[in-house]
Amino acid sequence: MTRTKVKNMEEFAALCGISRPTVSKYFHDPESVRVHTRNRIEAALAEYDYRPNIFAMNQNRKLTKNVGIVVPYLADPFFAEIARNVEQRCIDAGYRPTLFSSHGDRDLEVDILDNLRSLKPAGVLLAALGRGSDRAAVDRFCEDVPTVLFDSNVEGAGLAFVGSDNPQFSFLMVDYLCRTGAPPTFFEMKNPSNPNANKRRQGYIAAMEQLGHEPAIVQVKGDGWEFEQIGRREGIAALNSGQFATNTVLCSNDRLAIGLISACYELGLKVGREDDAQIRIAGQDDHPFARFTCPPLTTVAQDYDSISRTAVEVLFRSIEGDVRDHERLLFEGKLVMRDSA
Repeated sequence: MTRTKVKNMEEFAALCGISRPTVSKYFHDPESVRVHTRNRIEAALAEYDYRPNIFAMNQNRKLTKNVGIVVPYLADPFFAEIARNVEQRCIDAGYRPTLFSSHGDRDLEVDILDNLRSLKPAGVLLAALGRGSDRAAVDRFCEDVPTVLFDSNVEGAGLAFVGSDNPQFSFLMVDYLCRTGAPPTFFEMKNPSNPNANKRRQGYIAAMEQLGHEPAIVQVKGDGWEFEQIGRREGIAALNSGQFATNTVLCSNDRLAIGLISACYELGLKVGREDDAQIRIAGQDDHPFARFTCPPLTTVAQDYDSISRTAVEVLFRSIEGDVRDHERLLFEGKLVMRDSA
């Protein structure tokens, strides 16, 4: 056995070939790092003469009060609202939050994560692009920096994921729409930017089958974050070609629904619950603008408060050394009945 004397954690991390933050994370809680990483560190401990100075670790951990907040598209009022909520909670707890938007761009998201490393944040709250993310880059970042993901998950990355129970959203709305009228057709983008859309489709299919109805899905062209434009443009095409199986449509998200309502207005179709209405339209999210559409949009509300509060609490808990296994914390939605369906 070599038993080479190692002076500090930086030197030990270099010998391991593992980043210093990950080594530090291991010494706080060995179970908080991945098995293969833990095995490499423990093999190095058996080979080299090194034990960390726990007091120094705890002092260094508290040098920075910086917290990074990353969202995929800050121009979307949904992300602006949840980012505002998270930011205020960080400020109230005495941290200095810095807000970043990746604007739906994979390369920009990677650049933001690289820049955040240089700030040496106490932790990061990340709403990743999801399928559009560079998975390897997100994994590397989460190994180096205490990170809690929210809204959009990258499976297995970070300390925890905090978000919505998206299948429950669809089930709740399908049940309501079937009880109050014709069963809905599901309206979505073929290549959605946000991975929550797939979970909502799965929830829709499960709900329709459980209620004894044949699922009907209309997938339209479009990618990126211009949901209202896609909903309007592709909604006009779907309406003109008779693609909707009934007079009821459940949209994957509120912004698509807002675009579809605009399409109906352009085609002279009345949206709503009244006897003379020709189509019912519902969404999911309770987007900040949903109550101001004409007619106001029936939707399922995300629990903004619980998601933001829990994400921040989990991050602060980890900063203070209480690091647990990867947690997955989901919150149910609430039905919001308005005049569109």
